[in-house]
Amino acid sequence: MRVTKAKVAEHRRSILESASRLFRQRGFKDVGVAEIMQASGLTHGAFYGHFRSKADLADAACREACIEGIQGWLRSADLTAILDRYLTPAHRDDPARGCALSALGAEVSRQSADLQKSYAAGLNGFVDAIARHMDDAPPEARRRQAVAVLSCMIGALTMARGVAEGDPALSAEILDSVRRELRDRFGA
Repeated sequence: MRVTKAKVAEHRRSILESASRLFRQRGFKDVGVAEIMQASGLTHGAFYGHFRSKADLADAACREACIEGIQGWLRSADLTAILDRYLTPAHRDDPARGCALSALGAEVSRQSADLQKSYAAGLNGFVDAIARHMDDAPPEARRRQAVAVLSCMIGALTMARGVAEGDPALSAEILDSVRRELRDRFGA
């Protein structure tokens, strides 16, 4: 039976969504192709009809996760809205559905040059999205400030995740402190 182009695209989208979620949740190394395909509702054999390798899939999944996140940030009313969604216990506790930059950041340096380029493109997109929400800053300062804000956001989320079970109060304090400081300095 011949599969339609629409069905092929639907299968590819399902594989990308499953891979993105699993990679963000557990990392690149701890997720296998068979598990991704099972989560997609497809057979392991169907994988190579869509991707050359697991590395190719990881690159595409990272790229797609970043595009989705950037689009959400561009639709946000302002920087305060982004901060109020990003620096939360809900986001901290659900890396599988959260920011690819924070979930994958520590692992990207050990991945292929292609994946690192996709991650860098995503990072630049997130910086640009933040810069668009910085109306009060002079144009030459927007990018510098956006890089600093994004770095604080990712660092805070990473630190908060790192101590969430060991010291929940400290985890909450990190999120709250950074959110408040960034809102006071750059928010509406």
